Amino acid sequence: MSNWRRFRRNQRAVAGGLLVLMFVVIAVLAPLLTPYDPVRSNLPRRLEAPGREHVFGTDSLGRDMLSRILEGARISLTIGILAVALSVFIGVVFGALAGYYGKLLDSAIMRFVDLLLAFPTLYLYITLVALVGPNIGVLILIMGGLGWMGVARIVRAEVLKLRTQDYVEAARALGSGDRRIIFRHILPNALAPVIVATTLGIPGMILGESALSFLGLGVMPPYMSWGSLVNDGLPFFRRAWWLPVFPGMAIFLCVLAFNFLGDGLRDALDPRLKS
Repeated sequence: MSNWRRFRRNQRAVAGGLLVLMFVVIAVLAPLLTPYDPVRSNLPRRLEAPGREHVFGTDSLGRDMLSRILEGARISLTIGILAVALSVFIGVVFGALAGYYGKLLDSAIMRFVDLLLAFPTLYLYITLVALVGPNIGVLILIMGGLGWMGVARIVRAEVLKLRTQDYVEAARALGSGDRRIIFRHILPNALAPVIVATTLGIPGMILGESALSFLGLGVMPPYMSWGSLVNDGLPFFRRAWWLPVFPGMAIFLCVLAFNFLGDGLRDALDPRLKS
């Protein structure tokens, strides 16, 4: 059974993939989809409950919450995707070097990975963001720079398994250099677990950004993310429940969709499940 057929038979994975596609389309087309200006105040309409004109209600400054959530999708997904892309790049490089060369280099890289994993990730995020200052670029660099260890372990394990295969030995016998062997022969055959790790890593980055924004150390005005919208709405929860609830639901659905998609890809690409 092909990978695609196995994936299609997983209803949760297909539903997750469709939801992910929907969120990506929303993020890309947010300026065209927002019914109102997400940053323009309208004080006479402040804290208006969800209704026909404002489907998700308005915030403490009268701004349309649906427009702000759609705009926040751009920031949250951009940070999540770019941070994961950076972490995957770093993880693939270090994992490939550790797995291919082994010995002292492998030991040094893996002990460094163990050292980073020993620290609570959220505390590191908070410390570094507080030192450098919160902005979107800093969030991407810090989260991506501290999120590569799992990918490195996965790639190292795959390279250790593949470096002794016959086609690698043949390439080495034909005079191929280490760089060509790693990037042309080994890594293309180790992509399946990396793709799964990438898909499952994006919701973690989105949650990390949301946590930092909720603590006031993430996205700063006039930009907005789902986490900052939850933070802005929490003081008004008793009077206007919709302010933190709807951005929180967006985070929940997006994370759930990526997890479903990642689980489906893992099941479809796992060679142990192939008949």
